[in-house]
Amino acid sequence: MNIAVFCSSSNHIADKYKQVGFQLGQLIAESDDTLVYGGATGGLMDSVSEGATSKEGTIIGVIPQAVIRMNRQSALPTQLISVETMSERKATMKELSDIFVVLPGSYGTLDEMMDIVTSAVVGEHKKPLILVNQDGFYNQFLGQIELMRNELFIPVENYKPIIVQDINECMELITQFKNS
Repeated sequence: MNIAVFCSSSNHIADKYKQVGFQLGQLIAESDDTLVYGGATGGLMDSVSEGATSKEGTIIGVIPQAVIRMNRQSALPTQLISVETMSERKATMKELSDIFVVLPGSYGTLDEMMDIVTSAVVGEHKKPLILVNQDGFYNQFLGQIELMRNELFIPVENYKPIIVQDINECMELITQFKNS
């Protein structure tokens, strides 16, 4: 199974998040799944790819030219796909992946997650998205989603992310999806 992981590339984040990323990369590799990620260096991107590498996992990096020009191309992917734009990166990752996992991140992570959600809402795919709310990182974001749902901006029947509190719950769900 190809598992896309959307996450922070910031080096300024707390080590606790980097440890979670590293462990998730290890678990993906140990499950004989393939990590699909943004192919860049920094933050959780390094952590998740280093974790997969530590267990000799298969890693597909999808990296836009702008990130390559910033000298942030990772050497860890076993396959690196170079694309022109961030939009093309999202489309390629969406096409390659069977399931999506969102770890803590910033604008790019939210953009990637919302692209998956909105494309599912309009019927482009039926792939699951798991949001890892590690240490309550996404609590305020989830509150905004609840407000939008309560005010009927989001219909009850719409596709929605699956919320978990840690990577162990995340991997349990991935195993269930693999076995179904």
